[in-house]
Amino acid sequence: MNMRRSILELLVLWMGGGVALHAVTVTSQPWGKDPAGNSVDLYTVKDKNAEVQLTTYGARIVSISVPDKSGKMSSVVLGSPDLDGYIRGRVPFAGATVGRFGNRIAGGEFHLDGKTYETPKNNAGNTLHGGTMGFDRKVWTAKPTASGVIMTLDSPDSDMGFPGNLTVSVDFELRRQHGAPALSIAYTAQTDQPTVINLTNHSYFNLANDSSTPVFEDVARIDADKYTPFDAKSIPTGAIELVEGTPFDFREAHPISKSIPDRGYDNNFVLREHKVSEAVAEVSDPVSGRDIQVFTDQPGLQFYVPKSSPPSPNMNMPARRGPAAFCLETQHFPDSPNQPSFPSTILSPGKPFHSSTTYVFTIKRN
Repeated sequence: MNMRRSILELLVLWMGGGVALHAVTVTSQPWGKDPAGNSVDLYTVKDKNAEVQLTTYGARIVSISVPDKSGKMSSVVLGSPDLDGYIRGRVPFAGATVGRFGNRIAGGEFHLDGKTYETPKNNAGNTLHGGTMGFDRKVWTAKPTASGVIMTLDSPDSDMGFPGNLTVSVDFELRRQHGAPALSIAYTAQTDQPTVINLTNHSYFNLANDSSTPVFEDVARIDADKYTPFDAKSIPTGAIELVEGTPFDFREAHPISKSIPDRGYDNNFVLREHKVSEAVAEVSDPVSGRDIQVFTDQPGLQFYVPKSSPPSPNMNMPARRGPAAFCLETQHFPDSPNQPSFPSTILSPGKPFHSSTTYVFTIKRN
């Protein structure tokens, strides 16, 4: 189906949780070309109370617009108004699907079935988010659905040093969960030889109406009794320790600023055993009233709050007054291929990988 310079309107109707019928429109437009000359598209998925923009460059979330407590619509993720902002990397990985292996691989090396594989070192001697040309810098193939977009990518054997021909799909769906706007992300992958995989989305969230507003006073909760401590290069030591008595204890909701470390947060939390129907994390902005809940089937969550906020991809935005973003990256644990005590990230032929994460946006009125 040719989507260029056309508008595709797809209606999906259902009843759920006593809410009214839900109508979603999906439109697309050309959005420029990547450095290799590949055409990039921008998709807009919209219903009455929410709008999500996605681009095929990096299977990336560009914006998620939802209402505040007064009904004002604003995007709750940092994003660029044009493709150039992502190509130039002013906010690394912003909104992107990262892979093949999200987070870090120590020393850019891992062992699998008796073989040693080397991956590009792009972060203090380690591999971060798949290497120098990870999934965030690839142009994906897109297909509209009734309520979103499915993006697919073929990653050939030895891509960034990883073994196996890998086919990945990411299904973005705008829907309602208990009447609230929700963006679900379903990942599927299959390989023709053993490999490792760790897929996530790297959106930078800010729930305020002004995206330069610091997130210090946002109230966060993470259902994790344990976390994975790391060394000076942000590589896990292999230990799994209790959050009690540490700055990483978010079992009871409290402002992010309460005990934030000097370097900010960039930590993997070991989520409690949970059902997909149970929220594993939640962050609220007391001013806008916006609240985000995270539902996932993954065992870990990387909570990232840089102490010095990343630059904006929009060069016209004002300078920030402090950390103006947080990430909630559902995942397996960092450096899992080199940590035998961590949950396995090995993907084998004939056993497809499936994972899902849903972000639900509600309103809390004081």
